Amino acid sequence: MAGGRRGYDGVAVCAPVTVAYVRHSIRGAHWFCGRALAALIERAGIGKHDVDGMCVSSFTLAPDTAVGLTQHLGMSPRWLDHIPMGGASGVVALRRAARAVQAGDADIVACIAADTNHVDSFRRTVASFSQFANDAVYPYGSGGPNASFAFLTDHYMRAFGARREDFGKLCIAQRDNALRNPNALMKRPLTLAAYLDARPIAEPLRLFDCVMPCAGAEAFLVMPVDRADGLGLPYVTIEATIERHNAFPDDPIQIRGGWAMDRDAFYDMAGCGPDEIDFVQAYDDYPVICFMQIEDLGFCAKGEAPAFVRARDLTAGGDFPFNTSGGQLSAGQAGAAGGSLGLVEAIRQLTGETLGAVVADARRGLVSCFGMINYDRGLCTSAAILARAAA
Repeated sequence: MAGGRRGYDGVAVCAPVTVAYVRHSIRGAHWFCGRALAALIERAGIGKHDVDGMCVSSFTLAPDTAVGLTQHLGMSPRWLDHIPMGGASGVVALRRAARAVQAGDADIVACIAADTNHVDSFRRTVASFSQFANDAVYPYGSGGPNASFAFLTDHYMRAFGARREDFGKLCIAQRDNALRNPNALMKRPLTLAAYLDARPIAEPLRLFDCVMPCAGAEAFLVMPVDRADGLGLPYVTIEATIERHNAFPDDPIQIRGGWAMDRDAFYDMAGCGPDEIDFVQAYDDYPVICFMQIEDLGFCAKGEAPAFVRARDLTAGGDFPFNTSGGQLSAGQAGAAGGSLGLVEAIRQLTGETLGAVVADARRGLVSCFGMINYDRGLCTSAAILARAAA
């Protein structure tokens, strides 16, 4: 226990599941949630009604929430949560589910994040995403995340001397990781020349700085350790978690997130430091956010991520394995499922269930999440340190 917080003893995180990504789909988010639940049940060897808790995150489930989904799925859980935090939702769901299991409010919790991508899904999501944006941004002709992250990227480059080549190195490494992930939508190698010469989207962002919206789902189970042992499921344990919302609101432009506010307590709870982390799975809708997380989570000082990235190999076999599934930039962004992509990949790496690139001898991984951009900043941050279960 650190700072009065109770640890996560006795909690197992297991059964990593991905519903394969597709660029567009005429199926609804309900279908992708249902396929994820079916895969969890099959993977764990349990019945549907053994799942007595559920956390759900989705942008396109509307007008339903998790409540309406229970009827669609024919479930009657005794514990339920709907987490509308986009990219931060994966670790937030993990935190909620783990506490429910510890309290005995649920025995097996399914954490599901899923979205569809119809032809018009993204436009409708953006249009209803934020009242702040509706009031303060759209009247000036700006809308959607590309303009917001172009603003943040330009400011970061001016403040800290980052170059497009620095962002490119991260994107290229993630593409190398993605080429071994059968679920990744990007199937071709990426060169620095192709990255630099790609068509502009919103300066200084170009094509390969931006995620590709798609449809799909990510999911995992949270349950007591003895239940996981009884089911013969490989699992990971939780060493620490944090979440923070609207951190540093007085910063004129966001150059840091809530991770920086809670970093010391985070590592104190885990009983380790950044140098003891074997891999990092970070939310990566745009490269600049990866740089912020590398800094704010203590791998280097603020403004030093460009030099840090230049000096390291970010592929799964390198000295700083980063987004080993390819991340959203090369796997795709299945809406709110992007907030669980790194968490599911971390579980796979630590339980020996990897689908693609393997981090050799990994014992501990860090998952970092970010979500809910309101033009000039993202409001939600979360992170977890997961560990391979003791033999």
